[in-house]
Amino acid sequence: MDLFSDSISWAEKLAPIITQYKDRKHPLEYQNLYQLVIMVILSAQDSDANINKIAPALFRRFPNFESLQHTTHDDLFPYISGVRHFQMKSAWILETAQLIKTDKNIPLTMETLTQLKGIGRKSANVIMKESFVKPAVGIVVDLHVLRVAPRIGLIPATKDGNKAEKLLMQLFPRTLWEDVGMCISFLGREICRPTNPKCPGCFINAHCHYYNNN
Repeated sequence: MDLFSDSISWAEKLAPIITQYKDRKHPLEYQNLYQLVIMVILSAQDSDANINKIAPALFRRFPNFESLQHTTHDDLFPYISGVRHFQMKSAWILETAQLIKTDKNIPLTMETLTQLKGIGRKSANVIMKESFVKPAVGIVVDLHVLRVAPRIGLIPATKDGNKAEKLLMQLFPRTLWEDVGMCISFLGREICRPTNPKCPGCFINAHCHYYNNN
């Protein structure tokens, strides 16, 4: 079966996982927009679980952007040293704090968010989705989506998140952009694992290229 030319739309095929996951909160355990922005910056090339682990102490010491205004790298390092590339991310955070100055100035558009250091389209899409910015202007494409989308037959394999996002945006109506990326991500985290995927229990195995060709 050629899943790329199947007459059934991918919106219909993925309806079960959208129903299952669309209301699921992002795995980053943030309490407000400030925390979300900082945690998204820190999570690049690191796990959400690790960022959740270091976050409580970090935010007790630095509860808002105002508290980061006059902070030095030496002040910040002890709280984020367990994060990959923490020195680079410290520079991003402090530069962002100098630019934003206060939590009320946190931007919520793709153009303004991606001007901040450490925030690309994926991170901006996460921030806007979690902030209920509508209509969505893009689709969240994290490492799980980059792995799962080609596996199930949605798009060709690529390591370029922006390219993958553009391809997915062509496949789905804009009404689904807000949810579909994170729904695929949750599928990848829970069922469509890198090794030993739980294919028999998958909600969409009838339409999956991997399942139907292995």
